Amino acid sequence: MTTFRRGVRLGIDVGRARVGVARCDPDGMLATPVETVARGDAAVARVITLAGELGAVEILVGLPMNLRGEETASTTDARAFAREVAAGTDLPIRLVDERLSTVSAHAELRRAGRSQKSSRTIVDQVAAVVLLQQALEVEKSTGRPPGTPVPPVQEST
Repeated sequence: MTTFRRGVRLGIDVGRARVGVARCDPDGMLATPVETVARGDAAVARVITLAGELGAVEILVGLPMNLRGEETASTTDARAFAREVAAGTDLPIRLVDERLSTVSAHAELRRAGRSQKSSRTIVDQVAAVVLLQQALEVEKSTGRPPGTPVPPVQEST
């Protein structure tokens, strides 16, 4: 039997214009949308604030790879965002593969009858839900935390 670490986790979908935030319940049963944060100087601080308000034990940042598993400019951007979050909190930060999460989010919203234009403000939250739900399923099936940890920022002396 695999073990699952209890606790609220945040899923973060990093985009150029917006950052989608989702959360799960402490038992990891269901990921739900939380907020879309405008990408800018205050985005990292807002994610850290949300983690505190929601009692998160871990933050999972989506790592967008291309379909061949190669890194792109978006991958570099997500890694940098994750490092900034890590610098501002003691919570563990993990990078999780999120290939196709935005595509899946758009498909879900289309099935719900929403156009791409009307979905623009929430698609990032839905993508965060998709990546978080996938990460929870990985941990439940393997008994291991998903993705790879972002090393804590070392204090310079």
